[in-house]
Amino acid sequence: MIVDDSIVARSVFQTILAPHPEFQIVATASTADQALSQLDATTVDVVLLDLAMPGMDGFTALPEIIRRGDGARVLIVSASAGTGADACVRALTLGAADTLEKPSAGSFGGNFREGLIDKLRRIGGDTHLAERDDHPEPARAAPLPVPIALRPPVAGRIDCLAIGASTGGLHALSELFAALPPECDAPILITQHLPASFMPYFAAQMTEIAGRPAAVARDGINLLPGQILVAPGDAHLTLRSIGGLPRVLLNHDPAPSGCLPSVDPMLDAVAEHFQERAFAVILSGMGRDGSIGARRIVESGGEIAAQDQVSSVIWGMPGSVASAGLASTVASPTGIATRIVERMGGRSLRRPPWK
Repeated sequence: MIVDDSIVARSVFQTILAPHPEFQIVATASTADQALSQLDATTVDVVLLDLAMPGMDGFTALPEIIRRGDGARVLIVSASAGTGADACVRALTLGAADTLEKPSAGSFGGNFREGLIDKLRRIGGDTHLAERDDHPEPARAAPLPVPIALRPPVAGRIDCLAIGASTGGLHALSELFAALPPECDAPILITQHLPASFMPYFAAQMTEIAGRPAAVARDGINLLPGQILVAPGDAHLTLRSIGGLPRVLLNHDPAPSGCLPSVDPMLDAVAEHFQERAFAVILSGMGRDGSIGARRIVESGGEIAAQDQVSSVIWGMPGSVASAGLASTVASPTGIATRIVERMGGRSLRRPPWK
């Protein structure tokens, strides 16, 4: 489904998609209200959604489009995706699978065409599994049963929570933190695949949705209870020991996944410094980033939780960890939060409404 108030944009999208038989345009809408009405009677896999439209804007419509779309993935195609990283982060947090800047009229060629087709293939799930994040892989097609061997859970406190995520990760993070009470006060490290320019907005969004301070990691800073540190978009978030205490060390070395930042170096460092008191979470994302570091976590006595296939936008990163038998928990973000609360010795999952 194409949702855009510009008839030129709708026509261009149709022209771009026409030569690709794996895509079928089942509906178009010029307003969000029209889109919502059509979703009641139309089955769609992917929605192309503009943000700036008359009447109900894309931000307002997005959660309802996802609900009525019954699992449809939303690709934001908007000029706002290029002019404001905050708009992209907000849309991704609300549940969009990905974003793409819509060029000005007359500039819908070359790079935009390739970018649109690539992103649709990635989130539409019509292509093969890849080793790296810059290749498409299956996403949403009816999940095939995957035999999962779970590791025994680890007992004892959690001294560091490390989270890795890519496509679909922001929405998963929102669900995870919505179910994680403030009493869970271990320092939290997050590597989310986003451009460097997005990271200040991402940290601000994490502060808002998690109800705890979040900041972009800087060299040499301490890990504080309850604080979230996010990897900058141009460096790996690792650790070094100073005076017996772990401090942030930013690293630019090539990672096996080819990603920068990469989840693997973060998990390697957390495994080294926290061992059995480390808890790692692998959320929705393409590729296999995090699978090497997850093995290090397990070998050091720590525990892994992976997002399940049903709740993931793309079950690449969590799927590779779960299929390798490295996870003790394979569940939705809320289910993962339940396990974290159990390890922390808490009972309540939900914050009181006044928090």
